[in-house]
Amino acid sequence: MPDHHPTAAAAAHSSPAGSPKWFVCPMHPEVRQAGPGDCPKCGMHLVPEGEVAGSSGHHHKHSDQHSQHAHTHRPAAMNGKYDTVPANHSGAVYTCPMHAQVRQTRPGSCPICGMGLELETAAMAEDGPNPELVDFTRRFWVGTVLTIPLLVFTMGPYLGFGSVRDIFGERMTLWIELVLGTPVVLWCGWPFLVRGWNSFRHMNLNMFSLISMGVLAAWLFSIVAVLFPSIFPEGFRDSEGHVGVYFEAAAVIVTLVLLGQIMELRAREGTGKAIRALLDMAAKTARVIRKDGSEEEIPLEDVQVGDRLRVRPGDKVPVDGVVVDGRSSVDESMISGEPVPVEKTLGDMLTGATINGTGSMIMEAKRVGSDTMLSQIVQMVSNAQRSRAPIQKYADQVAGFFVPVVIGIAVLSFIAWAIWGPAPALSYALIAAVAVLIIACPCALGLATPMSIMTATGRGAQAGVLIKNAEALELFEKVDTLIVDKTGTLTEGKPKLVAVLPEVGHDEAEVLRLAASLERGSEHPLAEAIVRGAVERNVNMTDATDFEAVTGKGVKGKVDGRSVALGNLALISDMGLDGGDLAVKANARRDAGETVMFVVLDDAVAGLVSVADPVKETTREALKALCMLGFRIIMATGDNERTAKAIGAQLGIDEIRADVLPEDKARIIKELQAQGRKVAMAGDGVNDAPALAQADVGIAMGTGADVAIESAGITLVKGNLDGIVRARRLARATMGNIRQNLFFALVYNASGVPVAAGLLFPFFGILISPMFAAFAMSASSISVVLNALRLRSAKI
Repeated sequence: MPDHHPTAAAAAHSSPAGSPKWFVCPMHPEVRQAGPGDCPKCGMHLVPEGEVAGSSGHHHKHSDQHSQHAHTHRPAAMNGKYDTVPANHSGAVYTCPMHAQVRQTRPGSCPICGMGLELETAAMAEDGPNPELVDFTRRFWVGTVLTIPLLVFTMGPYLGFGSVRDIFGERMTLWIELVLGTPVVLWCGWPFLVRGWNSFRHMNLNMFSLISMGVLAAWLFSIVAVLFPSIFPEGFRDSEGHVGVYFEAAAVIVTLVLLGQIMELRAREGTGKAIRALLDMAAKTARVIRKDGSEEEIPLEDVQVGDRLRVRPGDKVPVDGVVVDGRSSVDESMISGEPVPVEKTLGDMLTGATINGTGSMIMEAKRVGSDTMLSQIVQMVSNAQRSRAPIQKYADQVAGFFVPVVIGIAVLSFIAWAIWGPAPALSYALIAAVAVLIIACPCALGLATPMSIMTATGRGAQAGVLIKNAEALELFEKVDTLIVDKTGTLTEGKPKLVAVLPEVGHDEAEVLRLAASLERGSEHPLAEAIVRGAVERNVNMTDATDFEAVTGKGVKGKVDGRSVALGNLALISDMGLDGGDLAVKANARRDAGETVMFVVLDDAVAGLVSVADPVKETTREALKALCMLGFRIIMATGDNERTAKAIGAQLGIDEIRADVLPEDKARIIKELQAQGRKVAMAGDGVNDAPALAQADVGIAMGTGADVAIESAGITLVKGNLDGIVRARRLARATMGNIRQNLFFALVYNASGVPVAAGLLFPFFGILISPMFAAFAMSASSISVVLNALRLRSAKI
């Protein structure tokens, strides 16, 4: 039975509201505390009270966009070195795909890795192309137009076009190359030069450090060679006494890097398609029924809680709510991944963005704006895409020392070629050094993990598997033990009253009235079943007083001034009772899988009520699939051993832990972890929250309590165990994809740098040019991104 005490958040909400130090959650205004922090329900950063609609605890009309803006708030006290977003900011926030700690209010480049920043929340994205993509595309085409004739000028003799020098003369040709190459370097490549400069200024060396060094080295050398050729020693001159220039190399490097960035930006946009697809699912309008019976089409953001809305055949359900009239079948595949329509009748819950079938319904709006399930899914996926998997730290460590090492290798290559290289030795040395700087860019290494995580979390959302953070996804691949709760996890969580057995001297209606009156204020599924059974049997209930929840055992209170208790065998044993003849009947019902609760009146057993919770249709097949995926499955339940074993026998679960209290579940997990097991816990109730938090990976049923969902790393929207099967397959596919990306990136750099330095020249006469190095560097990044995008079509 759940605790019936006000939460800390509710207690805080009852405090005086005049202090400027109170902070509230934009998504859950009932969460209120003195000082900044994170919301215990949704994890959002709390904002100063009064700066977000609805912070007073009353409903205010607000748009989805405003609500999504509110999610980007972060108190100034929490801002780090790279987080410059003020606490009261309500507009767009930009962040780095690779470094989530970088947050600012305007577009720009990451001060750590140099990548272009992206909008933190997909819902904030405006229609139209990416501004950075437009800018880079324009620079690329200008660079291409100038670089092609530059290549013809310099490569003509090798391509059979003849030498341009024969036409224009030596000096004029050099000036033409300068005029063509300089705009490419200084204008087309300006974003890379700025990012490279910032990397040295902040001492966060990255791929743009190497690109800017290589391009500037080739361009500056060429500029000096044109303006002051006489200052160069013999080591830089060919057999005819000419000093080589490398305008074409610098221009080609810039153009190829721009091409690589354009392709990468386009590919990266694919990782956000899952979120945009979810956002596009939402209805744009709703048909509201006015009090006078008239109907009107209104924008979705104008819908308020309590509005009655008509859902016509084929329409999208506008917001979350409940059916108040009519019936139909609804396609809920967008939240569950299951294509079978679900029948909806009076009192059933509807989820916004699901699609109505052929029937017509009238619904009452219960959750609107950012409170809808769709909005919360979008926010959770967006947060997960910005999180970092533990495996990323290895890539960060490698990248951290890689750039300085590469600069050192480039310097050593220059020295080695200058001393031992053939004539003109210094020209060869410059080519090798620039090639090393360009080919060794660690962009592929940095992209390996974030691109896979972003794609995987979006793919999971489409299949009804919400990943709270990247760490949960990585850990879930290693889990070998799965602990499942019974009620609401293995079973429907909607038990029904099946029997009322009175003790001698009491009648059935009296026993049911006492039990239902005591449980009327509870939200526990078993309590709801008893109350619903009393209503169906026309049993009148009264209010209970002095209510007390005995965790894991039952409840106590007073009905009509008389002491009443309702609970399991442990509760009546604590009261010094044994159940008498009813204990035998109770055991028989437990053996059939029913849950039995004794009703105690004035310290004497008055009877028992029996409740049955049917097993979900998907549970059996899901359990078989989980066993095949390598899980050891343990059922841990607060139910008695007889009932638990009966359910376990039906489902083929051999390991049963029954009569466990909430703290016992966490203890069981600790014991298994001490044995070296990696443990996942699947549950849906308030009493499962401690165990979900203790487990290596907590899995919450989306149909369960908010506190359980917030304690878990993975949420199954539909609440069925087959979602765990999908989550396991997704985790395996994602981690395999990340390892492939890291392998590609590391092998590429490990093999590319020695070749660029000239290691193969003494044996095979191979020395790659800086132009080829630029092409190879861009190709490596694109290959990593395209490999990550394969997860969009992964079969889970």
